[in-house]
Amino acid sequence: MSAATLPGESLYPLLEPLFEQVGKPIQYVGGELNSQVKDWNCGGFGPDGDELTARWTLMYPDAYEVGVPNQGVMILYEVLNERADALAERSYAVWPDMEDLLRAHGLPQFTVDGHRAVRDFDIFGLSFSTELCYTNMLTALDLAGIPFRSQDRVDDDPLVIVGGHAAFNPEPIADFIDAAIVGDGEQAVLMVTDLVTTWKAAGRPGGREGLLRDLARTGGVYVPAFYQVDYLPDGRIKRVVPTEPGVPWRVSKHTVMDLDAWPYPKRPLVPLAESVHERMSVEIFRGCTRGCRFCQAGMITRPVRERSITGIGEMVERGLAATGFEEVGLLSLSSADHSEIADITKGLADRYEGTQTGLSLPSTRVDAFNIDLANELTRNGRRSGLTFAPEGGSERIRKVINKMVTEEDLIKTVAAAYGAGWRQVKLYFMCGLPTETDEDVLQIADLAQRVIETGRQVSGQRDIRCTVSVGGFVPKPHTPFQWCAQLGVEETDARLHQLRDALRADKRYGKAIGFRYHDGQPGIVEGLLSRGDRRVGRVIEAVWRDGGRFDGWSEHFSYERWMRCAGEAFAELPWDIDVAWYTTRERGQAEVLPWDHLDSGLDKEWLWQDWQDALDETEVDDCRWTPCFDCGVCPQMGTDIEVGPTGQKLLPLTVVGSGQPALLERP
Repeated sequence: MSAATLPGESLYPLLEPLFEQVGKPIQYVGGELNSQVKDWNCGGFGPDGDELTARWTLMYPDAYEVGVPNQGVMILYEVLNERADALAERSYAVWPDMEDLLRAHGLPQFTVDGHRAVRDFDIFGLSFSTELCYTNMLTALDLAGIPFRSQDRVDDDPLVIVGGHAAFNPEPIADFIDAAIVGDGEQAVLMVTDLVTTWKAAGRPGGREGLLRDLARTGGVYVPAFYQVDYLPDGRIKRVVPTEPGVPWRVSKHTVMDLDAWPYPKRPLVPLAESVHERMSVEIFRGCTRGCRFCQAGMITRPVRERSITGIGEMVERGLAATGFEEVGLLSLSSADHSEIADITKGLADRYEGTQTGLSLPSTRVDAFNIDLANELTRNGRRSGLTFAPEGGSERIRKVINKMVTEEDLIKTVAAAYGAGWRQVKLYFMCGLPTETDEDVLQIADLAQRVIETGRQVSGQRDIRCTVSVGGFVPKPHTPFQWCAQLGVEETDARLHQLRDALRADKRYGKAIGFRYHDGQPGIVEGLLSRGDRRVGRVIEAVWRDGGRFDGWSEHFSYERWMRCAGEAFAELPWDIDVAWYTTRERGQAEVLPWDHLDSGLDKEWLWQDWQDALDETEVDDCRWTPCFDCGVCPQMGTDIEVGPTGQKLLPLTVVGSGQPALLERP
């Protein structure tokens, strides 16, 4: 479908006339600060004239404004482009207006860097943070001229490889992809690049299938075509077996242990258009062992690996100089749990005193917050609202999900915040958690009202605000809740309506409490996709052919479309399965789960026991600071928890605001 006459030729002259006809044309222009366009043949040629460059398109399959700040894509973009024999360019999902124009003019899915046709690249790599972007992948494949199904692709087609958190169960899109990589991507993409360049240098032995076989035999790349799924008469999976010699029964995740050895991104991208995060971000540690049972990210990224305080300081210094941003995000799943977070925040606040450089953390755990930390974060920036995530409304449900925070913990924390001058707090909860009752949800209202009353008392002010944000719980693979039944749409909405009424009932607090929530419909579709198997692929394709696009956006999402297409697709199968079978059905211990052959390192027996502990309302401590609970990750993956303190300090020997360069102290 490429309109270019030569592979790798820029399509910009053909695309430029279309930009003025679409909304937000700036998102397609490229040329952001720190972006790169490398020579198409940067890897050179072999003795027989074979080109040896490994060429990657990296796609975040959502709109530019969501995808461009994505840390994972940004890291891989830089890692690959540092290699002399590789190039990487970015692509994002095009909005429906641009899709229509591309089709009308016979133009393909393109990259925003070199405006090259995606089909010209060797690898089309997609990073999925959420399953609701699956239909956007099909749009990109179709626009690129890449056959939907891997079995229909030929040697000239790119390999379609997926990663990201949703790749830990790629079965719903197994027919559409050539391979999946689970876990950390930095070393994995370099391994794939080595295999591609070696395969090219050897004359492309075995063609496309030969390369896929080489990838599968590494044990760290999942190639669905080399695995057969057998089903029981009742629709459950009987077994998943490899069909090729040398292909492993289980595919292992990738784990980067020394984060200081991978200080990426070194030169973060600066978006041309407004994006969801306008800041320079540094990942201060990876992994989490808090053990929240609902949290897939915390489970699949184990073990904890901290970046050193000096490594963080160097990344912040280099990143600010390369971007000009005035806010630094200190990112991780639970940033305040870094063993040196106090020294990190104080050291950075001291260094950038007087520069208007602000620091920020993602939502903070109630039991990790303190006023000293908060004051350091806001010393050079503005004092915005604070966000805490109790997740469950009652102490009982917080024991079920292993969120070890009491109501008194929360009240003490917000009292300290309001007393120190904050006026707004946001509280995040979930609805539909296992064993949850109406009363558990209604206690959210009691808690919010107590928060407002506490704020008024300690501050002596009436302008105290609290926003309650509620999301629907979706059971995820590789968590203790992977067996549990999801709450249905009607039940979810009924509880949310009860909560809304309870929040508004007491006029002393009603106007001071904001309420934001997602209804139950998107959660059921996400549940279908997150715990689905290969048979769900036909539903995704049917939805796409019916016009499904950007399902993560409320204005584009259609629950009716998903349910109608699912009903029609499942009716064609020999098993009695439907959406409820995948979502609101509880699984038994013996059931083979669609993702069991993808090894996250977690022992399935341990996950089951933790599920039983949840039902018994038994809490489990953070294994960073307690004896090992035998989850399986460290011995199985040959890894270990890596935490400080390092004994190093980040000292502002000369602060940046003085006009002199800051210095790092080394031991």
